[in-house]
Amino acid sequence: MKREKWDKERLIDKYGREIRSLRFSLTNRCILNCIYCHREGESRKEKDKEISAELVIAIARVASAYFDIRRIKFSGGEPLMRDDLVDIIQGMREFEDEISVTTNGIFLSKYAADLADAGLDRVNVSLDSLREDRYNFITRTKNYLPQVIAGIYRAIDAGLTPLKLNMVLLKGINEDEIADMVRFVQECNKRGGGTAAILQLIELIPSFTPSMLNYKADFSEVEDELKSKASAIKTRELQRRRKYFVEGAEVEVVHPIDNTEFCANCSRLRITSDGKIKSCLLRNDNLVPVEQVDEKHILNQLKLAMQYREPFFK
Repeated sequence: MKREKWDKERLIDKYGREIRSLRFSLTNRCILNCIYCHREGESRKEKDKEISAELVIAIARVASAYFDIRRIKFSGGEPLMRDDLVDIIQGMREFEDEISVTTNGIFLSKYAADLADAGLDRVNVSLDSLREDRYNFITRTKNYLPQVIAGIYRAIDAGLTPLKLNMVLLKGINEDEIADMVRFVQECNKRGGGTAAILQLIELIPSFTPSMLNYKADFSEVEDELKSKASAIKTRELQRRRKYFVEGAEVEVVHPIDNTEFCANCSRLRITSDGKIKSCLLRNDNLVPVEQVDEKHILNQLKLAMQYREPFFK
């Protein structure tokens, strides 16, 4: 690809925040129907409107070549429901430093080895409970938890680590399971060696699902409990996330609500499942469509998205 004058340019918004990663929502389809799901800020769309593999790879290539954005995350819906996910990963592997996938884990046992062979680096797996009745309630499905656990083990065996377990804390439902999840992380670490798994405790975003407001857990209590047990505490630059090291397990807290530092340190640009640039997870009024695979068109649209990008929590 010809790089010309854009060789050392960076994609920076008017608040000085540099984009360092892209997150593609590859589909709105999902076999689960989780009670808190915000669908990456999108409404459900038809299958035939999904972004093409060709456009996904083209956007990633332009972002890498011109703006040195070399970290990619795929999400959904459920990205493993895309038949061409392996092809997409293979198509961009040569110009990316890190490629990861966020998945519900149901199909992970079947595809983990193929994804690893294609060049996937690691996975995030949504796991809100280790108790089947609670898992069924949260996901509004039945009998999938054993498949998810099997998928986690298969992903660790395939080297898709560190595997992050995403646990959305829900008041009165699963907030008493943190200790159980820490023990599960310890078990995963023994299986994979070293830090094979990391627990991410995620705060519910009620603005997407107002009916869930009563399920919002008190994160100050959660963090006080973690502090009392942690042998060490670190803070990541990304959104100032705290990491607690509890009995050999790493626990990261994702706390976005009313957190100005969460937005101030945001370095991610999102691409919707129908091919629009989404500069903020919490907004849908500033989407920039990418309608062509053409390199210059993609460049212009990426730059245009920067003009609309601003922190949600100021």
